[in-house]
Amino acid sequence: MVFSVHHWAAWAPGLVGQDAWRAWLSQPFPLPAEGTPPLTEMPAMMRRRVDRLGRIALQATYTCHGDAPACPMVFASRYGDMRRSVELLEQLARGTPLSPTSFSLSVHNAIGALYSIARGDLTAQSAVAAGAETVEAAFVEACGLLSEGAPEVLVVVYDEPRPAPFAHFPEQVAIAHAWACSVRPAGQGPTYRLSCGASSGEPGPGKDPLPEELAVLRFLASDAERFEHPVGARVWRWQRDA
Repeated sequence: MVFSVHHWAAWAPGLVGQDAWRAWLSQPFPLPAEGTPPLTEMPAMMRRRVDRLGRIALQATYTCHGDAPACPMVFASRYGDMRRSVELLEQLARGTPLSPTSFSLSVHNAIGALYSIARGDLTAQSAVAAGAETVEAAFVEACGLLSEGAPEVLVVVYDEPRPAPFAHFPEQVAIAHAWACSVRPAGQGPTYRLSCGASSGEPGPGKDPLPEELAVLRFLASDAERFEHPVGARVWRWQRDA
């Protein structure tokens, strides 16, 4: 798959703007656990319905998309708004009434739906979750849309640490974060190739200090020529064309 990245934006507590993100991605350091973006781009009545993860994801989306015309979108999150789902399950266990609004916003495509409603945007959207390969799955989906004639696709990647009942599980997300990028056909910006093949079985480099989805952003935001993401018996290869 070959594609171009036209523009990107990201948000996390303590990190605003591309320069701050590039500096942090090259030398990560602990970030504040708390912090929520203002999300002033969204009407106040709708903004009040959005939880913290949604605000973070939508802030990156609004910043990247700006006033650009509507285009297909792919929202990608390994866990989605799990905190809201856990709250609903706890209410069920206590036998207390559930909020219909909270239930409707707990589904994996809710954040993208709110963005669509706020903008009056009827363009196609999809929500992707594929474990450690969530980012790659999102770009596969985006490239499929480009091959069908879409001039541009917005990819939005977001996640946050899991709530207490699941915090002890492996593959924990370290920080609440989101990033978005505008993906276009090859030749309309920095061009990349994404492929998947069998792993050689040889030991790779030491553990990356960044989770997979942020390691991909580091690659896209830098001048690096290559990035490999091994997952079990497979390895995803990201390559920047000269």
